[in-house]
Amino acid sequence: MGRIAVTGGARGIGKAIAERFRADGWDVVTADLSGADIRCDVSREDDVRALCTGQFDVFVSNAGVAAFGDDDGDWERSWKVNTMAHVWAARALLPRWLERGSGHFVQIVSAAGLLTQIGSAPYAVTKHAALAFAEWLHVTYYDRGIRVSAVCPMGVKTELLDGAVKKGAGFLLDGLLEPAVVAESVMEAVRDQRFLVLPHPEVLEYFRFKANDYEKWLKGMRKLRGQWPGL
Repeated sequence: MGRIAVTGGARGIGKAIAERFRADGWDVVTADLSGADIRCDVSREDDVRALCTGQFDVFVSNAGVAAFGDDDGDWERSWKVNTMAHVWAARALLPRWLERGSGHFVQIVSAAGLLTQIGSAPYAVTKHAALAFAEWLHVTYYDRGIRVSAVCPMGVKTELLDGAVKKGAGFLLDGLLEPAVVAESVMEAVRDQRFLVLPHPEVLEYFRFKANDYEKWLKGMRKLRGQWPGL
């Protein structure tokens, strides 16, 4: 066992991850805007850097936001929370991890990072960027002892999902998972040192379909988009 930090750890997926690792004997530190061990606003680099001064074996960069608008505020907050929070955390953690030759960085991304997000350009773009950053970290630092996992679920029963459904994204209710299922996937990924983590196994089939016939996949996504005119 070891010591682990979980951002967005007061609710939803983050809370479930914290509970799962505690049950396995880990020393867990949760960080969130409220209701956690440490107050941390991941849209602020100073807050993320302060959190990362702790000695952690695993860092779960989980906090995220969903924006269904298109103004500069939606883009800026999505960019900071969904992408830059990962960058800031890795930037702060890596020097110590590289010195000792170990560390595991877990990014809770989204199936939107592999596919797309109907109705939300800020979410789709920032989740793609988050996945690209995780890939880069893995390629760059794996041979120096750093492990990276990118967790890409679809719909999970959280407040974030509730907000998206209220905006009209009812398609996310298909195959809905409990946060505990995602938490178990994270535990397995840390144990097995696996990069791509798909709590919804069907995402792999969608991803393969996209890669195999991009034009047909786009046509299918346009059809799905047409079924939800509110987005």
